[in-house]
Amino acid sequence: MSLNYTEIQTFGALKAAGYQTKSIKEELRGNLMQKIRQGETVFEGVHGYEDTVIPELERAILSKHNINLLGLRGQAKTRLARLMVNLLDEYIPVVAGSEINDDPFAPISRYAQEQIETQGDQTPITWLHRSERFAEKLATPDVTVADLIGDVDPIKAANLKLNYADDRVIHFGMIPRANRCIFVINELPDLQARIQVALFNILQEGDIQIRGFKLRLPLDIQFIFTANPEDYTNRGSIVTPLKDRIGSQILTHYPTSVATAKKITAQEAGLETAQKEQIYVPELALDLLEQISFEARESEFIDAKSGVSARMGITAFQNLLSAAELRILRNGDSETAIRLSDFMGIIPAITGKVELVYEGEQEGAASVAIQLLESAVKTVFNSLFPKVEKLQKDNQRYPYDDIVRWFSEEDGIHLSDDAKDADYKSQLDQVKPLRDLLDQYQPDTKPEDVYFLLEFVLWGLTLHSKLSKYRSGNGSQFEDNFQGYLRDKI
Repeated sequence: MSLNYTEIQTFGALKAAGYQTKSIKEELRGNLMQKIRQGETVFEGVHGYEDTVIPELERAILSKHNINLLGLRGQAKTRLARLMVNLLDEYIPVVAGSEINDDPFAPISRYAQEQIETQGDQTPITWLHRSERFAEKLATPDVTVADLIGDVDPIKAANLKLNYADDRVIHFGMIPRANRCIFVINELPDLQARIQVALFNILQEGDIQIRGFKLRLPLDIQFIFTANPEDYTNRGSIVTPLKDRIGSQILTHYPTSVATAKKITAQEAGLETAQKEQIYVPELALDLLEQISFEARESEFIDAKSGVSARMGITAFQNLLSAAELRILRNGDSETAIRLSDFMGIIPAITGKVELVYEGEQEGAASVAIQLLESAVKTVFNSLFPKVEKLQKDNQRYPYDDIVRWFSEEDGIHLSDDAKDADYKSQLDQVKPLRDLLDQYQPDTKPEDVYFLLEFVLWGLTLHSKLSKYRSGNGSQFEDNFQGYLRDKI
């Protein structure tokens, strides 16, 4: 639509300009078709859904369906709904003063009908921007029909000196006020069944009843519902007649690859400029961070039906950067790089984001979080370095023998969380066989990533029972298994 239309101020001028009105579903359909033909990205900033959710959503829009997005928490359901606003026309005309965004070509409220009838072509109109055409309500058990549909307003009746038989005493609820808008109801199963029943006719015929007033209001709304499968079964359900009136139900999902998860985290982390400039993050650290979420979704200690939100990776990344930033502040340095020991700082971001089953509660949230970190290290380690053999033959040489021998002959090393970069590197440089291992199996490692990888190898060997590691003060002590055994016995 040309922006010149917005200069029009009366209904008559709008008709003379040849403006063509259309329903919101026709708007969405038409603008989606245009964007697809032009090769534009329709749902910008949503990753991992290119071949699954987005094509289904596009088909639903082309079919002019109301939509239910069904998926676990942190799967971008609400974001998808909000991005649909970009498929609306930039402006639409509204009868000036209308509470429910009346279309001057098809007024449905008594107020707008009277305005058109009395003023005709001189009826004033205003223009509603697409950013104002989005309404959202979180479904909770205390939501009432009055909230959504409307109720009689005694104050309005008193001020206008009307009796309660006059329909002008009605106060419209959120749904009528969202006429010609996108209306989202989040967590639909949490809405009481009797409230869901009130939506039947709105979705299908447009009839509503408010305190005995039967109103024929053919509301023009694009409904989008979101639901969590856990809520669907445990706390409530969508009543069958309402499901029947929702055209498309689309299943969302978590990222299927670490690469996709990394894109989401990088986009949503919202890091401070100082953090970006002062802290170097090795690519392996980003891989490891996302692998933790994948491990959590497979963990026997975590309720799979509850899910593990993408927000866990985002908040964990923020904590990871803050752990390194804290070291900079304490040491008076100007820059540093992420260390594997910094990952101990993400434990609070994990414990608050996972729903534990009984066995997990017995282990303890912090213990489960550390196990997830260690599982992620082990998984990534096995993808980068040779498999650690549990049973070894005495006359055969193995890739990690020199490292294990070094620790058996030395006292081990201590990596302090707050150590200056020079001291940290000096400790790792003592274990010369570590460098030899990297040169052999990861020869293309970038110089700035080397020390993260050296510490990573130590963690991997401890998790495969080749070395011993324990927390000492504010750092980690790495030593051979015999020293670790003696320490446990003392």
